[in-house]
Amino acid sequence: MDVFVLTGAGISAESGIATFRDANGLWENHRVEDVASPEGFAADPRVVWRFYGERRAQALTVAPNPAHRALAALEARLGDGLFLCTQNVDGLHEAGGSHQVVHMHGELFKTRCADPECERPPFADTRHDFAELPRCPCGALQRPHIVWFGEVPFDMHRIRRRVQKADVFVCIGSSGVVYPAAGLVGEMQYRRSMGHRVRTIYVGLEAPANADQFDEVHEGKAGELLPGLLA
Repeated sequence: MDVFVLTGAGISAESGIATFRDANGLWENHRVEDVASPEGFAADPRVVWRFYGERRAQALTVAPNPAHRALAALEARLGDGLFLCTQNVDGLHEAGGSHQVVHMHGELFKTRCADPECERPPFADTRHDFAELPRCPCGALQRPHIVWFGEVPFDMHRIRRRVQKADVFVCIGSSGVVYPAAGLVGEMQYRRSMGHRVRTIYVGLEAPANADQFDEVHEGKAGELLPGLLA
């Protein structure tokens, strides 16, 4: 059996990961889009780094929950038969015991050079106090290894290839409104229309915007529901 799992913000929220948004969709009076976009970084890199410094500091205080550990146990059983793809950047899947995780939106605890011509690879980085802007040895500013608004998610070719061979698609805590992630379940529906036997399952506190594309929608905490479903 080949299982594709997509996780979104809901699974991390159960561990206490904050969204840094207030009721007006702002962070310290900045639109989140302004601190999570290439344009925002070009305009004020200090504000952007302070935003991600706070995200790093907060992420260091939380721990994986039973849903993360259930996925790690599934990986132990299925090996390469499991493809775990996450929209989350916090590293909780790895902390929960998963070893093969595809981070389509990047990784919070990695940094890379902001110059696209620089060939230095992203590197592990837990710093969260950025009194001085970090710079690459090449002289350019460094930036968080995060996919910002307007940028293409990582590993999309690999992700689509695995969706196209999966028998089961499980989505956990994703809103169903952020593309291209929200469109992945549609690949399963297309395959069904071509005669493939597939199964699609959603788990989360509330039904996603694309709930009609799932065979099963299980509403509730992933940490409570997932261990039983995956068993």
